Amino acid sequence: MSRSAHPAGPRYADVLPEGHYTAPPADLNALDARVWSRTVARDAQGVVTVGGIGVKQLAEEFGTPAYFLDEDDFRARCRAWRDAFGPDADVFYAGKAFLSRAVVRWLHEEGLNLDVCSGGELATALAAGMPAERIALHGNNKSAEEITRAVEAGVGRIVLDSFQEIVRVAHIAERLGKRQRVQIRVTVGVEAHTHEFIATAHEDQKFGLPLAGGQAAEAVRRALKLDALELIGIHSHIGSQIFDTSGFEVAAHRVVKLLAEVRDEHGVELPEIDLGGGLGIAYTSDDDPREPREIAVALRDIVTRECAAAGLAVPRISVEPGRAIVGPTAFTLYEVGTIKELPGLRTYVSVDGGMSDNIRTALYDAEYSVALVSRTSTAEPMLSRVVGKHCESGDIVVRDAFLPADVAPGDLLAVPATGAYCRSMASNYNHALRPPVVAVRDGEARVIVRRETEEDLLRLDVG
Repeated sequence: MSRSAHPAGPRYADVLPEGHYTAPPADLNALDARVWSRTVARDAQGVVTVGGIGVKQLAEEFGTPAYFLDEDDFRARCRAWRDAFGPDADVFYAGKAFLSRAVVRWLHEEGLNLDVCSGGELATALAAGMPAERIALHGNNKSAEEITRAVEAGVGRIVLDSFQEIVRVAHIAERLGKRQRVQIRVTVGVEAHTHEFIATAHEDQKFGLPLAGGQAAEAVRRALKLDALELIGIHSHIGSQIFDTSGFEVAAHRVVKLLAEVRDEHGVELPEIDLGGGLGIAYTSDDDPREPREIAVALRDIVTRECAAAGLAVPRISVEPGRAIVGPTAFTLYEVGTIKELPGLRTYVSVDGGMSDNIRTALYDAEYSVALVSRTSTAEPMLSRVVGKHCESGDIVVRDAFLPADVAPGDLLAVPATGAYCRSMASNYNHALRPPVVAVRDGEARVIVRRETEEDLLRLDVG
């Protein structure tokens, strides 16, 4: 949807903030391939299908709200990232985006590694059979229990986030008779989001050890002195929903400078550099994400150029796409309940989910697309706000969207690009039951995370 002058007429009243006037799309029934997963289409009756199955059938079998995950698309995106970076680099899927045992098995089968940042994510990874040496453990405040389990399991790397953690991991590894591979997370003074990045004054955050002031260099000194730790490299992460590599260029320059300082002071060339994740996806037609191969070429060129200037061998590169893999592969399916037209303003379309299954709009003011998927319509566009059923005025799913003016109770709406963070951040607000995640592939659908039940809620309430 283009950001342009709003159309005339009572349904398009001047209600959006300055600079956010939105024109209706030319065809409300069209599905933008950048936003929807690869097997999504409309059938001859106008019903949207995924993996060859219509949403009406899916809603009847699995209920709404529900997340439907396109398994073929997920696997294809895994392969695209793996092939783009090749055998001389590592791709770690960021499990915080969405994790289940089925997803772990797909990652394993498609040759990706896995990044976890909690004991629960680690337990899921191990339970699903991901080889421990292909797991990385992140987190700014890992508990002794989480570190112990990771070291015992033999995870491939633990990313150290503080001076205290250097000692903690070393102590636990020594007690267990292990030598643990580690990286040090540094704060490079770059913050990147969407199309913008700022290269100064961003050391003020909870993650990592700042390069400015020498804390990162001191962390390297301390880690190299501990026999229970094998320091393999430096880790940085600069932001989220990033559409260009400008911020990565500044970050790589500063990280490589640290690598050169380590070589000069300690006579050691650290063999790895992890540039983190944060690569963006299309939530609306305005978004234009880059392809994995384009990203891989750009990052490799940046690191190669910086290392050549510093007289260093090019280290092994790691990246951590999460949203970029799972985000576009799923949509959330809702049923329309009530419709409330506010003359001269907009129409509120209420669905049977909301902020309990997608908190991102309320939390981040995130923008999403939405479509009528149970049928097509030739009705005129209607400026709408898709809202949930929770007792909260901020319970908004899609803030500003155009839907057909004949949308009615019982219609099915779908919000694409909800594979990342929606189920991971879902809650039981108002004692809502968290929706299921259903994988769809080649005309078959199966639950990979079941819908919660009232019995689940009451089982935790011990009275």
